[in-house]
Parts: sequence; C-alpha cells; structure tokens
Amino acid sequence: MNLSRRLESLHGDEPSGGGATAPDDGVYAASTESPTLSRFQEVRAAEAAQAVSQREVGTQSTALASEALGSLKERATAALYERMGSRLTDSSLDEAELHQYVRDELKLVVDAEQVPLTAAERHRLTSEIIDDVLGHGPIQRFLDDPEITEVMVNRYDSVYVERYGRLFKTEAKFTSDEALRKVIERIVSRVGRRIDESSPLVDARLADGSRVNAIIPPLAVNGPSLTIRKFGREALTVNKLIEFGSLTPEMAELLRACVLARMNIIVSGGTGTGKTTLLNVLSSFIPPDDRIVTIEDAVELQLQQEHVIRLESRPANIEGRGEVTIRDLVRNSLRMRPDRIVVGEVRGGESLDMLQAMNTGHDGSISTVHANSPRDAIARLETLVLMAGMDLPLRAIREQVASAVNLIVHITRLRDGTRRITHLTEVQGMEGDIVTLQDAFVFDYSAGVDANGRFLGKPMPTGVRPRFTDRFAELGIPVSPAVFGAFAPGVRR
Repeated sequence: MNLSRRLESLHGDEPSGGGATAPDDGVYAASTESPTLSRFQEVRAAEAAQAVSQREVGTQSTALASEALGSLKERATAALYERMGSRLTDSSLDEAELHQYVRDELKLVVDAEQVPLTAAERHRLTSEIIDDVLGHGPIQRFLDDPEITEVMVNRYDSVYVERYGRLFKTEAKFTSDEALRKVIERIVSRVGRRIDESSPLVDARLADGSRVNAIIPPLAVNGPSLTIRKFGREALTVNKLIEFGSLTPEMAELLRACVLARMNIIVSGGTGTGKTTLLNVLSSFIPPDDRIVTIEDAVELQLQQEHVIRLESRPANIEGRGEVTIRDLVRNSLRMRPDRIVVGEVRGGESLDMLQAMNTGHDGSISTVHANSPRDAIARLETLVLMAGMDLPLRAIREQVASAVNLIVHITRLRDGTRRITHLTEVQGMEGDIVTLQDAFVFDYSAGVDANGRFLGKPMPTGVRPRFTDRFAELGIPVSPAVFGAFAPGVRR
C-alpha cells in the first residue's frame, strides 16, 4: 500500500485523488498528486508551531514566576532583618530557639506581603530565607549533602563543589557580593575571628569541624571568595579505608604495629589528599592508656581515646597581639607529660621542635607535611627546620631528620579522584650526606585503568623487610610474614 493510501486509511475524510501510486518498496516522491500528504504536513507543522509557542509561553511564565519569587524573597529577607535586629546575634538564644523564632517572624512577614503562594513555593521561600539569615545561603544544601566533600565559591555567582574527588560547577549563586560577605562574616564571628579590610583573610571552622578559608577585597580582586573543606560526620576507620581501596589489609597490619611500637611517623601528601583522615586512622591504633596531646591550626582530628588534650593555635587580635603559634604549642606540650604528640601539620619552625621532641623521649609522635613524594617530604622537613631561624649546618639537620623519623606514609589523590597510599617508606639513616630511604610498599601503576578510568592497581609489598621490624619482635608485637610478600613484577618503584 502506498503512502497516500495509508494516510487515507488513517484520516478517512479525504480521497487520495486517484493519483499515481508508488511502488510497494516504500520509495515515494512527494508531488502535487498527493493532496492528503500536503494537508497532513500542514497540520503537523501547525501542531509543532503551536507546541513551540506553548513551550515559549511556559518558559516565560516560569521565568516571570521565578523573578517574582526572587523579588518577594528579597523584600521578605529585608523585612525580617528589620524585625529581628540584634536578636539574630543574641547569644542567650540557643540554635533551636533562634530557628523557631526566625520561622515565626518569617511567617508574619510573608503573610503581610499578601502574595498567593502554593504550599511548595511557601516551603521553598521559607527554607531559602532561613538559609540566608541563619545558615550559609545557597551553599547550605551542599554542606548538608554527604556526597560533597568541598565547596568552593570563586565569587558570588560562581560556585563549584567536589563530589567523589571530581569538581563540578553548580547553578547556585549568591545574589551579590554583599550577600556572600554576610555569610563569611557569620561563619568567622561564630569562632571568635574577624574579617575586614584590615584583616582580609581568615582560616576558621564550622561547628562540625569543617575547615573554612575566606578572603575578601582588596586581596580578592574579583570579590569575596570562600572555600569550605567539609568534615565527615563520622570518622573513617581503617576498615573503611581498606574498603575504599586506599590501603591494603597488609599495610594496615604494618601501620598498626608501627604505632604500637612507638615509631615516629610522618604522613606526607598534597593538598586535599586525605592526610588528616589518615592521621585520624593512625591515631586510632594508639593504646587508650597513653596520654595524647594534639596540636592543630584548626581542630580537625577526631581521636576516639579519652586521655586526649586538644590544643589549637590562635591568631593575633585586632591590636596585633595575643597570637599563639603552633610552635608555641609544641614547646608547651613538652611540659604536659605527653606520651604521644600529634601535630596536625608542620609548616614552619615548629618542625625543629617536633624533631627534637621525637629525639628526646617522645617516641610514637605523628605529624603531616605537604610533599609530593617521600623524598620530597625529607627535603621539605629540612627547609622547614631552616625556617626556625637556627643557623644549623645542613648535615646536622639531616641527621636530626634521619634519627627522628622512622616511617613516611605518602598518600596521593590520583587522576581518577581516588585517594591511595602510594608509598610506605622506611627512613634507614644516613649514608654520607644523604638520608637513605627504603620502600616497603609502593603503588602498582602498571595494572592500568578500567573502562571508567579508575586505577586497577593497589599498593604492593616490595619484598624488603624494614629494619625496624626487629623492634616488633623485642616488644612482642605480632606481624604476619605474609605482610612483606615477594616484590610484584612490573611495580614501578
């Protein structure tokens, strides 16, 4: 049956006009002899045009509704600030009371506008205003999302997030630089910090421990910038890291033995590789009867033991006084009878005090340092010691490092977004003027990647047994011989 007849049977109200038929192989050339086809095309074209018109009208209606809701939100927010006044910062109200008070006042404000709203629109409006007034504005939902690990606000209209190790740009944006500035000031004021033109950058933390960095003009040329590295609601355990593939059970057994044997450990890695998370895991191996002193710039460690003293550095006040540095805290901790000293990160002259503590009876201390490899970690420690202002010869510094540090655990964020321990490296001592290192585990890059670009390799033993394992035997700490398996062929060392 040709196309004209099929259309005729479909519509039934028009004859085909007795025109020439097309072959049954489906090949048909449109011509004036098929008026039904032409009318059918006209009807379809008209329907398509109507559908496009309806979509345009719908899009315009949605845009107008969104604009009207945004205008209502601005008016309601301004009215709420006017009604609440100083009560928004009233320290006598706890968080739950303040939220309920704001919610009650906001209901009165919205009712006074006399704008008809659906239940969904009213809920959305209320939630967004409360986030702006008491929370963190349009980025609040990202802070509440457990899958997001970092929130980066480049400027008021440019917000990125990190999910599963990868960066994504979001549609969220603040209404203005001023709105972003208010959120920044709210964050820093809650932890007793300040940010203004005289002090235009600040490191702070949220109530859950998430690390916050904020910087404003004149230092930030494009407007205020905010970076929040979220803190996990639950501390990751060693079993979780094994499940994620960050380390193997054999590595976990070796690390546990090293902590129990009071080895001095340095965790190295780049920014955002998970050094603090790994430090938490290593600290979980510390016996509960040890007295632990933790020292950090911003409190992030979540030690599960009870016998813990947590110290945090303090910046200078508005008069430029009262600063307490990490180095001051390290020195003070030596007078607190610690069994273990855990420094969140060494980044200056405190590295010399840390090395001296490791060399003078405070075995089992742990710290982190920014570096790209175990060898770079040694070089960076040397540089940080020089920052202490002591005129020490390089060989003396290297001898301090070689005698103080027993193990370097290097963690890397791979290009597939995963974080893996790529090296467990023993510091063996000095040969001439060089600090000698020996890998116990290295990551197997030769295994390649899967179809999703995820690395298939895992850390493999080199087959070399570290010298400090003799101490395990002396202390009666069991370690399976299988931990130091034969070196896997093809592993890049």
